[in-house]
Amino acid sequence: MVMRKVGKYEVGRTIGEGTFAKVKFARNTETGEAVAMKVLAKSTILKHRMVNQIRKEISIMKIVRHPNIIRLHEVLASRTKIYIILELITGGELFDKIVYRGKLPENESRQYFQQLIDAVDYCHSRGVFHRDLKPENLLLDSHGNLKVSDFGLSALPQQGVGLLHTTCGTPNYVAPEVLSHQGYVGSAADLWSCGVILYVLMAGYLPFDEADLSTLYRKINAAEFSYPTWFSVGTKSLISRILDPNPKTRIHIDGIRNDVWFSRNYVPVQYSDAEEVNLDDIHAVFNDLEDLFVTEQVENNEIGPLTMNAFEMFTLSQGLNLSALFDRQQDYVKRQTRFVSRHPAKTIIANIEAVAESESLKVHSRNYKMRLEGVSSNKMSQLAIVLEVFEVAPSLFMVDVRKAAGDTLQYHRFYKYLCGKLEHIIWRPADGACKSGILKMTT
Repeated sequence: MVMRKVGKYEVGRTIGEGTFAKVKFARNTETGEAVAMKVLAKSTILKHRMVNQIRKEISIMKIVRHPNIIRLHEVLASRTKIYIILELITGGELFDKIVYRGKLPENESRQYFQQLIDAVDYCHSRGVFHRDLKPENLLLDSHGNLKVSDFGLSALPQQGVGLLHTTCGTPNYVAPEVLSHQGYVGSAADLWSCGVILYVLMAGYLPFDEADLSTLYRKINAAEFSYPTWFSVGTKSLISRILDPNPKTRIHIDGIRNDVWFSRNYVPVQYSDAEEVNLDDIHAVFNDLEDLFVTEQVENNEIGPLTMNAFEMFTLSQGLNLSALFDRQQDYVKRQTRFVSRHPAKTIIANIEAVAESESLKVHSRNYKMRLEGVSSNKMSQLAIVLEVFEVAPSLFMVDVRKAAGDTLQYHRFYKYLCGKLEHIIWRPADGACKSGILKMTT
């Protein structure tokens, strides 16, 4: 069994993976709190000259402390790695919910939009402009509350500089003035993205969506889009004022809050702003990347699938209800999802490899962890998927599947295809079987 500790944190399975970092489940051994640990290799940061960018992102996340923004607890470092300790969010992405349901009801869309505006207003009040607002960067906690994440493209105001000039963000959500290369106000550009998000929540698709970039940019610049028939008059009125291609006449946050449609059932989020923000840990980590701050301890007593401990199981199931493990809801695919099998781990790996190879995906496999790589169906980007097998009980294995790179919709399609091909090894117990095994697996 593999047991790893970083400072006071007990480190578990990988729950996210990107080009430059991995995110792992961890537990604070002093408080028992579950957290997410983002792990970055110092060598990678230095090689790609990302020190200033990552330092800025971490500093911004520590400055913006709001109930609707993912919280950064602290930053640690070892001789070779940087560890960013974040709030653990278990409800998935808002994007997944839209993909699953197609579109959201007006009242539910309004509630998410209200929380989004609260978070964005707070950021702007601290001089922070997100610049990459989109449903994929909006997470949901276990209570369904929205959490803004991914401040990698965020900007802070620079002394003596009134406008921002860097063109960044996802094209479909970017404001016209950002595309003009003539400078833009960060707050107005963020609000445009919020308007696109509101449209997507209620329509289930983008207002500006063209395969040809020049056509896409032309339609964005002209705010050329149409409304679905089910949009209410109030919805259309507000979105039209947000998706105003002229940033000088575009509605401001105060105007949004005073809008009749927006203010319905609006309850501003309550939070304390008295907490002092200390950036000493960030300065310590980045002032000298060679300093040693925490120790890493790894004990590997056994070669085989990782065993998921009781605390991970408890957090994964959000209490003693393990239905999340077994009720796959095949049509509801998150960026990270899972299925359960009673077949031996080696059999599971062999079956996944066979499916991947039939789809011409490259397979990298080691120690019951796999990475599948290929080109997306639209030939526009690379798709990378990571799968890992865990033993959750004797002869019971959970396969964790997550997107590492590429288009999220393409990942959704592949996961559904994969599950269809693995029906013969996926286990679906009766309700009684799920409930009878709960205490054994979590205590």
